[in-house]
Amino acid sequence: MGIKDCNNIMDFRRIARRRLPASVFHYLDGGADDEWSLARNTDAFNDYELLPSQLSDVSNIDLNSTLFGQAVDWPVMIAPTGASKLFHRDGEPAVVRAAEKFGMTYSLSTLGTTTIEDAADAGRCPMMFQVYVFKDRGLTAEFVDRCKDRNYAALCLTVDTPVAGNRERDIVYGVSAKPRLTWHNTWSYARHPGWVYRALVRKDLELVNVTSSDAGGKMSSGASEYINSQFDRSLTWKDVEWLASQWDGPLVIKGVQTVDDCRKASNSGATAVMLSNHGGRQLESAPAPVDCIARVADALHDRLEIICDGGIRRGTHVVKALALGANACSIGRGYLYPLAAGGQAGVERGLLLLRSEVERAMALLGCDNVDKLGEHYIRHRV
Repeated sequence: MGIKDCNNIMDFRRIARRRLPASVFHYLDGGADDEWSLARNTDAFNDYELLPSQLSDVSNIDLNSTLFGQAVDWPVMIAPTGASKLFHRDGEPAVVRAAEKFGMTYSLSTLGTTTIEDAADAGRCPMMFQVYVFKDRGLTAEFVDRCKDRNYAALCLTVDTPVAGNRERDIVYGVSAKPRLTWHNTWSYARHPGWVYRALVRKDLELVNVTSSDAGGKMSSGASEYINSQFDRSLTWKDVEWLASQWDGPLVIKGVQTVDDCRKASNSGATAVMLSNHGGRQLESAPAPVDCIARVADALHDRLEIICDGGIRRGTHVVKALALGANACSIGRGYLYPLAAGGQAGVERGLLLLRSEVERAMALLGCDNVDKLGEHYIRHRV
């Protein structure tokens, strides 16, 4: 089976499982605890029904939208995910090029394997950088300045990681941002010598945004250990205000799920929120992002852009999220499976399939413009 044989996002998952060492695949695929939230992120979309408006003119479907003040070709963006070179040698630049081709916003993670500067040079699409407020505020401020220098459109602060979630698959298979050998994974690594060469010889998995920073020259341990020591459990909304003052541009808060937190985000200087439970990798039993949209949109649609982050696997999922009040959706595993399956070509194939599904769903729904989607097109199943 090759990428041309894939008909939906989950088809790429099967190829990714074959092409990656087992530990790396499970790092991509797994969630926290019993993985209930991971499964629920996608399953929750089944609780909503679309209500078609028949005999509507859908001869032209317009998916054009705006996000963070930038024009985009459709309201789906690439979510920030760490270490893309874990999954394919071409890593983040391959995804940037695919995002440019499909007119999307690309998000680079602090824990990426490509620098802020190199990602910006890889393509011409709206760029967002995901950041943490570290104990070393100077490191965070340096990242902000580097993003300003390269004209990033938005900054995204992740707020749901005071500690790491209990990701048991990572323990069993011995993988994290720095993989280790266990009896579970040794044979699998041996079957993927190219991956091992890139990791150990080429050092493709280096967290280059950290090692290229001023702090990089002062680290007495590795980058992963240094980053782990920098997560600050004492963060409050005052720190968001500080970050907003440093950035002075579109600021996205990722990892909120309640109206109360979204209101605090707005009051602290944020212009957008990513409704997210970190792909089911942090707090088990946190709500699915799609279930959070309507309440937040009802309360704050005039103050914040709302992004549904989690569980998107089908075009109908995108349409449902938009009808509930989201301004856009973001995909993580939805592009990482295709990346692992086939690099840039895989991502482009995955995005083509997803966008085609969105267009088809809009036509079948009887809605010719994403700006027209609203609550009259959707209902919660009784």
